Amino acid sequence: MYRLTVLYGHPDDPEAFDRYYNETHIPLARRMKGLTGWTIGHCEPAEDGEKPPYYMIVGLYAESREALDAILDSPEGRATVADVPNFATGGAWFFFDDERAIIPVELN
Repeated sequence: MYRLTVLYGHPDDPEAFDRYYNETHIPLARRMKGLTGWTIGHCEPAEDGEKPPYYMIVGLYAESREALDAILDSPEGRATVADVPNFATGGAWFFFDDERAIIPVELN
């Protein structure tokens, strides 16, 4: 399983970010074909009173890096990536990794 992780920095206006992300970006991104999974989460501090280093973390999953690259290179994928600057006023960082689950138990 291959994952693209997107880390979003803290936006200038969190309410506007969330509204745009939910009402515009997600419908746009749903047009991408071939993803095997998609996770979204607002970051929380490790300890009370701290500000987490990122505002939101998103994971997009595909069977391979090649499959993920093809999804992102499709017209729908290019449109989705091009939309990010429209709402990510705190910046966005993209990371790719070959993910493997260890829990509940990986035998080997």
